[in-house]
Amino acid sequence: MNLSLFQRPSRYIDNEINSLRKEAEIRVALAFPDIYDIGMSHLGLRILYKIINDLPYASAERAFHPWLDLEEEMRNKGIPLSSLETGRPLRDFDIVGFSLQYELSYTTVLNMLYLGGIPIKSEERAKGAKDLPLIIAGGPCTVNPLPMSPFIDAFLIGDGEEAVIEILETYRRWKKEGDGKRESALKALSDIEGIFVPSIHNPPPPPFSKGGTGGFVVKRRYIDSLDSSPYPEAPIVPYTAIVHDRVNVEVSRGCTMGCRFCQAGMIYRPLRERSPENILKIAGNSLRNTGYEDVSFTSLSAGDYSCLLPLIKEFNLRFSDKKISLSLPSIRVAAVNQDVLKEIKSVRKTGFTIAPEAATERLRNVINKDFTEEDYERSLNALFEEGWQNLKLYYMVGLPTETDADIQAIPEMIMKALRIAKAHTGRHVKINVGVSPFVPKSHTPFQWHGQENIEGIKRKMKYLKEIFRKKRFEFKGHREDMSFLEAVFARGDERLAPLIEKAWSLGCRLDAWGETFDFQKWAQAMEETGINAAAYAEKTYGTDERLPWDIIDTGVSKDFLCKEYQRAISGEKTSDCRKVCHVCGLKCKEQIQDTGCRIQDEECNPSLSPLTKGGIKGGYHASCIMHHASGVKIRVEFSKAGVLKYLSHLELVTAIFRSMRRAEIPMRYSQGFHPSPKVSFGPALGVGIAGLREYFDMEITPPFDIDYFILGMNSVLPEGLKINDAASIPDKEPSLSSFISRYEYEIKCKYPALISVIAKDRVLKQSQDEIALLSARNDKQKNQNNNNIEDIKALDRETVRLTLVDAKDKKPKLSEILPEIFGVSYKELDITRAAMYGWKGEWSLPLERN
Repeated sequence: MNLSLFQRPSRYIDNEINSLRKEAEIRVALAFPDIYDIGMSHLGLRILYKIINDLPYASAERAFHPWLDLEEEMRNKGIPLSSLETGRPLRDFDIVGFSLQYELSYTTVLNMLYLGGIPIKSEERAKGAKDLPLIIAGGPCTVNPLPMSPFIDAFLIGDGEEAVIEILETYRRWKKEGDGKRESALKALSDIEGIFVPSIHNPPPPPFSKGGTGGFVVKRRYIDSLDSSPYPEAPIVPYTAIVHDRVNVEVSRGCTMGCRFCQAGMIYRPLRERSPENILKIAGNSLRNTGYEDVSFTSLSAGDYSCLLPLIKEFNLRFSDKKISLSLPSIRVAAVNQDVLKEIKSVRKTGFTIAPEAATERLRNVINKDFTEEDYERSLNALFEEGWQNLKLYYMVGLPTETDADIQAIPEMIMKALRIAKAHTGRHVKINVGVSPFVPKSHTPFQWHGQENIEGIKRKMKYLKEIFRKKRFEFKGHREDMSFLEAVFARGDERLAPLIEKAWSLGCRLDAWGETFDFQKWAQAMEETGINAAAYAEKTYGTDERLPWDIIDTGVSKDFLCKEYQRAISGEKTSDCRKVCHVCGLKCKEQIQDTGCRIQDEECNPSLSPLTKGGIKGGYHASCIMHHASGVKIRVEFSKAGVLKYLSHLELVTAIFRSMRRAEIPMRYSQGFHPSPKVSFGPALGVGIAGLREYFDMEITPPFDIDYFILGMNSVLPEGLKINDAASIPDKEPSLSSFISRYEYEIKCKYPALISVIAKDRVLKQSQDEIALLSARNDKQKNQNNNNIEDIKALDRETVRLTLVDAKDKKPKLSEILPEIFGVSYKELDITRAAMYGWKGEWSLPLERN
């Protein structure tokens, strides 16, 4: 398939660094119901990918939903949705595992099943071919599995590190010793703790009565220790820019703060902290294996990690000389620490996000967001004093007991931030404000409280949007209709399955994306199914009613949640349970680990790169060593071929930079707040165009061995990129962009098109008259002088050599020239840039071969 015809084709190429291709007895597809950019940012997928592929009898491959343009092509041509690693269709796997991170991904799950050639309903699969895969789902949405229960064979509730191995071992035994019947495989899986199988557990039919759970409960799985659980230290390195494009190290799991709206804070209890030594080991190995230049310490509340400041100090001691930056996710207002800020900014300032959630102390007491106005002012003073110029602040609207005064306080709180910033910087700083409607979630103290109706939420969002527009703040509000549907499915039951199916049949998928979300289709689905969705989102339950999700036991008791709900309505706070046990139902005394702040002394400055010691033939030869007081400038020739021709120029540059880091090339960096490697590339290649002789210049810290540079880089570059040659050049050597002015392309096409080429060749040789060239920008004919075209020659029945040169005021554009010559878009041709030249009394290559 010619991926040039689709947006961001690098999403679909399959040879990323650290990806695996493995044949095994049991084949698992890890299917993420969103596009690659989102799915590859998910830490859980990376963890399961490692665990499964570490098993000798199992293999894991990845599958994501394509963007709309490729989906249309797949539907038109009957191309099944397949894995990245081997291109195997989803229906040919043993198990397809979906990660349910967000309620608006449900229609995407159905669409991926359909595109993968798998019946969307469990009962249809039970009646179908015996070799259809089992469909298993995990992720936070499974704590209320009922809305998706007709489509999923089995749900894994809770942590997957240990459970996934039990699932695969059980499936393997069934495959070897079982009767081959699908229902017996599901019965075997249902015996595993944390597994909910709808066809076996069979929850009681709605409506739900008061009291009880319906006769059965599935307990959530959780691991006792992060340190003893597998963690990816050689994660896959995407070519395309993903949402979280960095090394992510999970420093803790769970949270003790008890925010009453936060489902994750309840269902991921108890708190488990990873030891500082383990964090540093994971970070170091991951950096070496990926070439990333950024690390993030991730958790629900990273600012509350018990050993944060000593950990960050040690991290900087070990990695700051390599220009590795560190960031933290959104942190609590009260957790901002000025000493931590000093350490974070020591390499480069990363973005900073604070989530106040509510702007009045009264409402913060309701939701148990424990900070005062003094805490807020202290944190902002620390941020702006340390030089931060960009800040993100997040709030919610529609919270229980909220009044208009609470809404009006949000812009007042932002204005206070501006005043504090101006006092430190003397000018305005950039403040981004994000506002989302409150969504009541299962297994939280607010699970009984209905969502405010859409009209009320819209009124509040409109008010804030207008205020922030006048104040010239950057405002981003989450769509009210999206939040409404999120609440519907977060609080729903199996009676919503027909709504999900109908919406999918009307074309709903990728509903988390503004470009593709269509609430009118959802409204049509509600009308056609007769389902009153608002009754699910807006209903306030009595605390003695049996709830749909009571079939799941997260470990946090319903009695505790009820007491927290009552305290919320009364405006009473509950303290951090690190300090005192509030008897939530979990045995936290045994689980919370005191990591302490003991960090073993290690060599803080890693040894010299193998590229700067010893050489490759028993040591350096004098002629190979280059000394320079301020660094050595070298010119590198490389090729770009195979599927990597689909990389954009920026993606190519990033891939080469990360390869240099993996090879431990001693790059020199620019100065300033955002140091970057001193590397400059030659003329960019378009997406889908290969290059045989491409170039970049860079500065290296001496001493340095050219032969070892080439060998080292080629040992870590992905397949499709190769260093051809390299040599030192004088400091005053003309830049590649100023030197190169002639370009030689080889273009493959079908034989009949050559007739057009030959005709153009004759025109060019006989006349210097203007020829019409098609502008790809506006699809109109433009008369442009043909002095960019030097020569066209047919090399054989399928290949044409096209030589282009820079004109006085115009560089050649393939997107304009090739359509006129060949009669098709340049994206439909197989193009290779064979060489580039500059003028030195004669046409010369930028780097003449040794």
